[in-house]
Amino acid sequence: MAISAADVKALREKTGAGMLDCKKALEEAGGDMTKAAEILREKGLAAAAKKGDRIATEGLVESYIHGGGRIGVLVEVNCETDFVAKNEEFRTFVRDIAMHIAASNPKYMTRDEVPQEVLDKEREILRNQAINEGKPANVVDRIVEGRLSKFFEENCLMEQAFVKDPDKNIETLLKEKIASIGENIVIRRFARFELGEGLEKKADNFAEEVLAQTKAKLQ
Repeated sequence: MAISAADVKALREKTGAGMLDCKKALEEAGGDMTKAAEILREKGLAAAAKKGDRIATEGLVESYIHGGGRIGVLVEVNCETDFVAKNEEFRTFVRDIAMHIAASNPKYMTRDEVPQEVLDKEREILRNQAINEGKPANVVDRIVEGRLSKFFEENCLMEQAFVKDPDKNIETLLKEKIASIGENIVIRRFARFELGEGLEKKADNFAEEVLAQTKAKLQ
């Protein structure tokens, strides 16, 4: 079917893809704008996967402070060129990642970074849970692995649901951004700080406090 220039222009404005790519996608989709956009997205993600091996040494270190200074995040995100590092779309992406880390508190970047002793302990806990729930012995291992996947989704940044769009995880968001910007992008490392984290708060002895106040008034 004939594809109008207006449709090509509309699809380009919607997706940011090139004019020729938009025309081909519309032809493949039989003029269906929504389907054409899906085709472009799928092709973009495939292209993003091919860019994954390219060296990314430029980028940005972004900070994010939340809750009046109670939570702070530093994240390094790399790209291939200084030009992209200064691009507002890239900078917005990095800010979104820093904000997500503050909100979702990931412990690891990927499941490969989870220490073996942590995995062993988690498997032991999940196995005991399944047994205590009365699950049949022949399905316990399958239940444990299913629940372990949930553990990864909750604790590994790349598998967490993006706070601003829970329908996609951070890995999908990253691939979409690579496709959109046209360079390899790598979330390299992050650190999250929460006020008082890891410290034991001093337990006040109410009786001693009252006694001290009483003595102070008598003096």
